[in-house]
Amino acid sequence: MNLSDLHTISTSFKSTPKMPTLFFGHGSPMNAIEENEFVANWRKIAASLPKPNAILCISAHWITRGTAVTAMAQPRTIHDFGGFPQELFDVQYPAKGNPELAEATSNLITSESIHLDHQWGLDHGAWSVIRHLYPQADIPIVQLSLDAYKSPQEHYKLAKELAVLRRKGILIIGSGNIVHNLRRIDWPNMNKIDHAFDWAREADNKIKKLILTKDHNSLQDYHHLGAAVNLAVPTSDHYLPLLYTLALQEDKDELEFFNDKAVGGSLTMTSLKLN
Repeated sequence: MNLSDLHTISTSFKSTPKMPTLFFGHGSPMNAIEENEFVANWRKIAASLPKPNAILCISAHWITRGTAVTAMAQPRTIHDFGGFPQELFDVQYPAKGNPELAEATSNLITSESIHLDHQWGLDHGAWSVIRHLYPQADIPIVQLSLDAYKSPQEHYKLAKELAVLRRKGILIIGSGNIVHNLRRIDWPNMNKIDHAFDWAREADNKIKKLILTKDHNSLQDYHHLGAAVNLAVPTSDHYLPLLYTLALQEDKDELEFFNDKAVGGSLTMTSLKLN
């Protein structure tokens, strides 16, 4: 970031105390409309937060070539799923966008040219969670995409460039799942809370231990963490948002896990707050 970019950030967004940063295990899109312990804990977390000026969300469900950031004033609600009740498709989350934040985010990232996107909107990785945090839809939201062609190390490095936003009143949220293997879901036991296959429990515990010891290098190199983790993370999309949150961790941040339970045998809702 050069001096002119820093000046743009400074003038567009006033300095604030350091904002927390979050990773949510978002699970099923049905969490958007259901009442359960996971969404109740999302609301509790929201109550513990200072009110942000805006939200920057990194969702598992926006995968692109290159990196993009939503820059429209009024993002649409995207129903990027199928086979669910009409009630879920009827949900609209009319939060505003923030073109200034989109441009500031683009300016902060100096490692590449960031595309200002006017087509995407808010996918369910963002709105299914955020509608419980801020039901009045009164906080502007910008989404940052995941470049499918970047390594985990490159994503982590890019995320570090966003650190200044924590002191500009911006709440940065990663939304995915630590353990996310849809092909191995135990559908008959989908509603059994904290039901995990042995490999899923092993992977979740191993990743949590590495988070607690701040071993971010091993977390970036997750392909070498053993067979259980490879089963838990068969594709990177739901895992990478965790790296965005962890890349923003500061030495004095306090770490809090919440929703530390599994569903369907092969998904974990494990979430964390850095404050």
